[in-house]
Amino acid sequence: MKVSRSFASVFIALNAATVVVVLVIVLQWPAQVIIPKEQPPAALEIRERIGLLAPDPDWSELEPYQDTITHDEFESALTSVYSAGDAWKAAVRISDTYADVDTQDGKGFRLRFAARQADKAPKRYWRGASELPSIKAGSDRPLQGMRIVIDPGHIGGKWAQKEERWYSIVKGTEVMEGTMTLQVAKLLKPQLEKLGATVFLTRETTEPVTNMRPADFEEAAANYLQSIGKDPQRNKRALEFERDKMFFRTQEIRTRAWLINDIFQPDLVLCLHFNAESWGNPRKPKFVDRNHLHLIVNGTYSLSEMRLHDQCFDMMQRILQKTHSEETAASTVVAKSMAEATGLPAFRYGGSNAQPAGDSEYVWARNLLANRLYDCPTVFLEPYVMNNEEVHDRIRIGDYEGKRPINGRMLKSIFREYADGVAEGVRAYYADQRAGN
Repeated sequence: MKVSRSFASVFIALNAATVVVVLVIVLQWPAQVIIPKEQPPAALEIRERIGLLAPDPDWSELEPYQDTITHDEFESALTSVYSAGDAWKAAVRISDTYADVDTQDGKGFRLRFAARQADKAPKRYWRGASELPSIKAGSDRPLQGMRIVIDPGHIGGKWAQKEERWYSIVKGTEVMEGTMTLQVAKLLKPQLEKLGATVFLTRETTEPVTNMRPADFEEAAANYLQSIGKDPQRNKRALEFERDKMFFRTQEIRTRAWLINDIFQPDLVLCLHFNAESWGNPRKPKFVDRNHLHLIVNGTYSLSEMRLHDQCFDMMQRILQKTHSEETAASTVVAKSMAEATGLPAFRYGGSNAQPAGDSEYVWARNLLANRLYDCPTVFLEPYVMNNEEVHDRIRIGDYEGKRPINGRMLKSIFREYADGVAEGVRAYYADQRAGN
């Protein structure tokens, strides 16, 4: 059985009965999809140039893309979008008619270039805006026939502190990112449905999507610490930290990627997050003055990331499926809508881990696990600084209809402002694109 790369080394044992159950659930949606029990891998050893919990890439999956992309298209995407500077040279070599890519077996993968640009979309499960059926200008259902996934970032609830997405400054008020993103998702879903889309949520509670728990990664965490010269028995705190990180930062996202790529197969994913800045001592967090907005598309792989075979494989798939142009176009319109809804200035990265993408000052290319593993165009949102004092006040007030006076301004609830901004951006992008199909 083919094992989804989304699950990394964690194999999913699906028998025939389970497959039938999953298919019936998908066909009868909105019944809840059952997540199969992921089985811990037989061995959790550290592998050279393969990321933690990542699978060995199956490079034969890229064979259908032979002769589908030109030399210039490939080189432009690789060097101007996906590579941080010359990082690509660590794994890829380009000639006039083909590109050679390093693989884990040492044999390499050769991609043959097309002589001219293709006149049809490459093999992929998602459809770009130009591939969707046309709609009448002014239609009140511009998302008709689309499949959209909302991914409420993080987990929240009792897991928020372990995720390090929690703080409390005012007694009785806990700020939990995963809880808030879920609240926004539940406000956003009916808006998108009213516009004609079939909408799925990766989670509907403040519980993990994965069936695995931190204890399942004890051995993997110990192996990792040993690989960097640390004794896990003498570094219990480090062992717990790495174990927990594998659970909520890696396996949780890989499970969501399996849902998105193998079950929902949407045309678009909306990843909802709230931003934060350093609040100093976690026991005595402090407010910050800054508040801003930005969106992230996949790109800007560092030298160390480019050298990892699994990440290079994921990058190659995104290049060959031509995801970037659709992802950036949608993100640009959503960014404009969010900027108008929130009034927030654009955040700017200062390091080498991100670079501007497209024409919007709000949109940046950065390589994250989610926007790399989710195969379809992914609009990854980072509005509001959670530990800004006004943002905190708005979170503390909670959700409400209409507007209320806050610091001298009449404002919607922060959750509705967020949901409304995203919904309007998605509506505007597809209404414009599909009217011309």
